[in-house]
Amino acid sequence: MFTKIIRQPIWREIIIVAGLALLLATVIPQLLYAIGQGFRVGLLGRFMALGIAALGIDLIWGYTGMLSLGHGIFFALGGYAFAMFLLLQLPAGKLPEFFSLNGVTELPWFWQPFASLPFTLLAVILIPSLVAAIVGYFVFRNRIRGVYFSILTQAALIVFYNLFNSQQKWINGTNGLKTDSAMFFGKVVSSIEVQWLFYLCSLFGLVGAYGICRWLTNGRFGRLLMAIRDDEPRVRFSGYDPTGFKVFVLAVSAALAGIAGALFTVQSGIITPNAMDISFSIEMIIWVAVGGRGTLVGAIIGALLVNFGKSILSEQFPAFWLFFQGAMFLVVVAAVPDGLVGWLRRTGQEIQQRGKSRSATFPQVDLDENLQSEKIHPSGK
Repeated sequence: MFTKIIRQPIWREIIIVAGLALLLATVIPQLLYAIGQGFRVGLLGRFMALGIAALGIDLIWGYTGMLSLGHGIFFALGGYAFAMFLLLQLPAGKLPEFFSLNGVTELPWFWQPFASLPFTLLAVILIPSLVAAIVGYFVFRNRIRGVYFSILTQAALIVFYNLFNSQQKWINGTNGLKTDSAMFFGKVVSSIEVQWLFYLCSLFGLVGAYGICRWLTNGRFGRLLMAIRDDEPRVRFSGYDPTGFKVFVLAVSAALAGIAGALFTVQSGIITPNAMDISFSIEMIIWVAVGGRGTLVGAIIGALLVNFGKSILSEQFPAFWLFFQGAMFLVVVAAVPDGLVGWLRRTGQEIQQRGKSRSATFPQVDLDENLQSEKIHPSGK
């Protein structure tokens, strides 16, 4: 019985994600092109990339109870890694344009490995996860958690933001790295063919990220993460050291953010230190809160809904869309604290309970067969 209770919602959720992926791969792009809104296909690809980052946030916040306000670091590291690869797709001996503008005549040593696509793909995953693991180890080893962890991640975000802003000579500083005119396997990155390729990569990446997060959170490991979230001292008393688990989960979450940053960069055409702006990291929290913390599928839905709402509102009300976004977040937190998915699940459970024919005052009456027979046939016939 317990197995059925646990597995049924998971299979239902998997079906929802599979159906959503099928629509995003086939029907929705064609529909948008048919109604003359083809540019929104590109936006949808970017928002799916952001959904990967939202899954990472939900993994550490919704399941492990660690609220990170610095995930923009890992997002930007992934974006810069892939942008460096694209900018190096030049004839032999040539350097990216901004180097000559800053008086650099020789390719810096830390740029050279990014000429290789396999190295870049590994770097997109490993660099953010290694940075997160190093930071997480020193933080969690000292048993820093709760609001202090959030403050430390935000402080780290400010450090990285200022560091990248100041490196005009090596990574073009505040201007960032532009990728839209770069070449990718002989085609311009901004071409329809390449953008469609990365649209599909974002879709498959989102489905794959969901699968990894669902696998991690389903079973004993997932129950341990939730135990750390709900009562970490008790987990320690039970003989487990939460440090290793928290470092691992933070590293996985950072890797997902790095992948999201790489896919978002190649579809938006640029990566700048603004990706490490505090407001962007807070936006990631809003996506998860709106969709439903601790649900995974809610993180995906929240990222898509909030960003599409942001896009449409900024077009219609360019001076006021930030107020709409803030108001939406406040309404969700105050009225629907479990998010949209949590609210739907709770509503569905309430409807099921109402459908059961049980006495509200004396539920034991419905459980006793003798009383039921007397209730239906008072004469005893």
